[in-house]
Amino acid sequence: MKVGFIGLGTMGGGMALNLRKAGYDLVVHDLRREAGERHLAAGCEWADSARRVAEACDVVFTSLPGPAEVESVALGEGGLLAGMKRGSAWLDLSTNSPSLMRRLHAEFAARGIDVLDAPVSGGPSGANSGRLAIWAGGDASAFERHKPLLDAIGDQVKYIGPIGAGTVAKLVHNCAGYAIQTILAEVFTLGVKAGVDPIDLWDAVRQGAQGRRRTFDRLADEFLPGKFDPPSFALRLAHKDVTLATQLGRELGVPMRLANLAREELTEAVNRGWGERDSRVAMLLQEERAGVEIAVEPEAIQAVLQRDA
Repeated sequence: MKVGFIGLGTMGGGMALNLRKAGYDLVVHDLRREAGERHLAAGCEWADSARRVAEACDVVFTSLPGPAEVESVALGEGGLLAGMKRGSAWLDLSTNSPSLMRRLHAEFAARGIDVLDAPVSGGPSGANSGRLAIWAGGDASAFERHKPLLDAIGDQVKYIGPIGAGTVAKLVHNCAGYAIQTILAEVFTLGVKAGVDPIDLWDAVRQGAQGRRRTFDRLADEFLPGKFDPPSFALRLAHKDVTLATQLGRELGVPMRLANLAREELTEAVNRGWGERDSRVAMLLQEERAGVEIAVEPEAIQAVLQRDA
């Protein structure tokens, strides 16, 4: 099998080398010829355009900055669609638009070409070391055929669902991460301005209940099964705690935009009469706004947790 790789930047460069290390014959391309020097030194071939890569290969990977670049490489003059053969496959590793990938999937499928969206998470160090999470969307049989290739560049490769599903998972992951980053900046400035040394504050809170668990594992307790009774920690107590934190912020002149927003959510939930339910019951307010009801069987949750224990 001859494999193509387009986009040899911070992420793509390492992933392409890991495919080569796994023994695949690789044809590479980037807008900057110098980005491929280490790949050529490792025995890869160079192609002068995306179309040349597509014509030479059975499977093509792309790792590009965003939707505009993906669409250009896929459909532009000298792009993938002009060169790929029936029965070949394109796997996009970019953080992309689900709607774009669904549209491109339909266009490529009409030519008999498989398409998977397979965004990655792990940063440049993970791209170089092969310690990447990869979330794939597309036809399940296409995923199974090409999973060995994905296993060569990531250690946590998972099929999520139909085309676009992998990209949805990546956007959920990244958006959550940056929202959490913002609130951490907010509360840490509060703690430091209140007189606690930042290293001591960090050392303390990372051993608390929130610090000891993986961020998304917390969803398994109440939110995913939709069970908020009996409470692990009552909503009225959570409301009291966040109220005290925002009061401290006002006393010290620390802006607490997100914390005050969280307090508003908790207040609305208390006003629903939920004060004695679990504090996570406030998450139901967002379910109502979104028109979504989440209720996962406990057995399914435990199966995931036990698999990854």
